[in-house]
Amino acid sequence: MNINIPKAILVGLQLRHQTKEETLESLEELEGLIDAIDGKSIGYLVKKKDIKDPSNLVGSAYLNLIRELVEGTEANWVVFDEFLTPSQVRNIEAVLNVKVLDRANVVFEIFMRRAKTEEAKLQIELAKLTYELPRLYGFGEKLSRQSGKMGTKGPGEQMLEIKRRTIQKRIHKIRQEIDQIKKQHKEQRKNRLKSNYLKVALLGYTNAGKSSLMKVLTKKDVFVNDMLFATLDTKVGSKFVENQKIFITDTVGFISKLPPELVESFKTTLEEAILSDIIFLVVDISDKKWTQKVSTTEQIIQSLGIQDKPILYVFNKIDKIIRTKEELEAFEKEFLFEHPFVLVSAQKEWNIDKLIHKIRPYITAHQDIGFVYA
Repeated sequence: MNINIPKAILVGLQLRHQTKEETLESLEELEGLIDAIDGKSIGYLVKKKDIKDPSNLVGSAYLNLIRELVEGTEANWVVFDEFLTPSQVRNIEAVLNVKVLDRANVVFEIFMRRAKTEEAKLQIELAKLTYELPRLYGFGEKLSRQSGKMGTKGPGEQMLEIKRRTIQKRIHKIRQEIDQIKKQHKEQRKNRLKSNYLKVALLGYTNAGKSSLMKVLTKKDVFVNDMLFATLDTKVGSKFVENQKIFITDTVGFISKLPPELVESFKTTLEEAILSDIIFLVVDISDKKWTQKVSTTEQIIQSLGIQDKPILYVFNKIDKIIRTKEELEAFEKEFLFEHPFVLVSAQKEWNIDKLIHKIRPYITAHQDIGFVYA
C-alpha cells in the first residue's frame, strides 16, 4: 500500500469511559504516526459518543460534517484513530469521497517502511495478513449481489475464496520461515546465556531515545532519527564494565492502541527482554506526557510477565530541559521519583558514566549468583 497524504483530517472517538484529554493525546500520537509516513495533518475532529456506530463509527450526521470539512479544506485523506471494519470503510468512503484509513493501516505502513531484517519484514507481513483475513468477509457477497445471481456463488464470492486461500497459504509459509529464523536466534541466545554475562534490555516508548542510548553505550552503528518507530529490528551489542562483558539489547518501541496482530507478531522481538537480567526503561523526560507513556510501557512489561525483574528508569533527553551539564545535579535533587533512576542525555553523553556506575552492583550480584545455563 502506497500512502501519500498531502492533507489528512484526523478523527477521534470519545466514548463514555474516556476523557477528552485522553482522546486528544491519542490523536496527537496519531499525528506523529502520520508524520512518520511523510503525511501532513491539517486538524483533529473529536466525536463524543456513548457507543460506536456499527455502520460508520461516528453517525451519519457527523459524517456529513466531516464531508463538509473535507470539501472546504481540500483534504484527500481522512484517518480514524480506531480500527475500522471493511463495511465501515466502504460506508464512510461512499459519503466522504476520499480515501479512508484507520490507525492499523498507518501503523502497518510505518512498520513496512522501517523493517530492515528478513525476520522483521516477515513478522510485519504476517501481522498485516492476519489483520486482513477476517476483514475479507462481505466483499464477495457485495460483488455477487451486483451480478444479479441469487442462491449461487457469484463471481465476487469466487474471487473472495481464491484470495482467502492465497492469504492462508502465504500465512502458513511465513510462519514456517519465521520458525526457522527463531531456531537460529535460539542458538545465538543460548551462546549468550552460557556465557553467564549480564544481559540488559532497553525498553520504552517509541522515540524515547533507546537507539541513541544503545549507540553511546556499545558504540554500535545503529540508525538514529527523531521520529516514531525510526527502527524496528532488535539490535544486540556488548560493552565492558570493569573488565566484565555485558550484553545490551535494543527492542522495538511501544505505542498505545497497537494493532493486536502486531503485538503478537513482535513477541519474538521482546523475547530478548524476557531473557534479560535487568531492564532499562528509557523515558523521554522532555515529553509532557512522559508519565502516561511510562504507564503504557509498565503495562506491557506486566503483560510479558517480567515486572519482577530489576528495572532502572533512564530519563533521556534531559538536555532539552536544562541548558548545561552543570545544572544536572541540582535538577536531580528536585526530581521526585519513587523507583531507581538516572537522568541522561544520550545525544550529548551527559551522565552516561553515572548510568554505567548504576550497572555495577547488578554485575557483582550476577557473578555472585553463579548461574549455570544448560
